[in-house]
Amino acid sequence: RLGLDASVRGKLEPLRAKMTKLADRGWLHKRGDGRFTARP
Repeated sequence: RLGLDASVRGKLEPLRAKMTKLADRGWLHKRGDGRFTARP
């Protein structure tokens, strides 16, 4: 179980970096809990 969680986390980090860039450009909104939402 721990191995699976670690591999999933490894796959999500590059995606998180891309979403953070989009948020910086104004395409997404980063919420306080770390989730991203589409800009209205």
